[in-house]
Amino acid sequence: MSSSKKEKKPRRISYEKRKALYGYGFISIWLVGTLCFFFIPLLKSFIWSFCDVTIDTGDTNLKWIGLKNFEDALTVDPKYTDCLKTALLETLWKTPLIVIFSLFIAVILNQNFKGRAVARAIFFLPVIIATGPVYAIISGDINSTGNTGAAQFSTMFSTNMVGELLQFLGIYGLSDNMEAVISAVSDNIFSIVWASGIQILLFLAALQTIPTSAREAAQLEGATAWEYFWKITFPYVSPFILVNFIFTVIDSFTNPTNPVMKRILALRDDWQFGEISAMAWLYFGIILTGIGIVTFGANKMIYYETE
Repeated sequence: MSSSKKEKKPRRISYEKRKALYGYGFISIWLVGTLCFFFIPLLKSFIWSFCDVTIDTGDTNLKWIGLKNFEDALTVDPKYTDCLKTALLETLWKTPLIVIFSLFIAVILNQNFKGRAVARAIFFLPVIIATGPVYAIISGDINSTGNTGAAQFSTMFSTNMVGELLQFLGIYGLSDNMEAVISAVSDNIFSIVWASGIQILLFLAALQTIPTSAREAAQLEGATAWEYFWKITFPYVSPFILVNFIFTVIDSFTNPTNPVMKRILALRDDWQFGEISAMAWLYFGIILTGIGIVTFGANKMIYYETE
């Protein structure tokens, strides 16, 4: 070869492209896992919801039956509609309480006080230890864990402290509906606190974005804490209210203690895959419709910061 020929230099990749490749490499395992363990099973469950599924010696046989599984879930199954009503009503009243409680605690934890890091860790601790057996023991469902020795430990979380407090204060004569609401809230106080860890963290992230100049300007104008919350804090965190609402609904939707999920898991043990696929997609469609309606309405009232 002639020495006059110049050697080709290796092609250099720009810094932006290298960063993009690093990002794709970082999420590549997640993409493979999502495709194999989420999208493919999701597609299979959608197909199975329209089929009569039978498993014979390891082979899956599908027979197309149209909407029969959906009709049977709503009209034939004796428990699904009741479980569906219970789950929707529980989500309807518990979701706003979790969001409001999370915002309240996040505002407190955002203040400067001694032990703030410990307090934040305590409220986020349920996210780390929120396993089925642990939650079952604390909430008093000892039968599902097989640990009868934990009954004494769980009773301190299951006592009707609110009802006893009302009786101690001499508050009687409440209407049946009001008494039912107070009892439902008091019986689920621990579950509300237990399900608020991620929401508190998201609200804390939103509160950190409020510029110090806004607080200083409010103090110069003589704004009270109440006025500061509604005029400055609430507009900044309002987009995260919608995010936390959607997260809370989805978290409730996928919770194994959900009545619909319990019914689906019970039928799964009987290998009724077509029926449970239809039940799951019905529940998913109802929840998705509700989230869409709330999102559409909330976007009209949410404050988005613009340049």
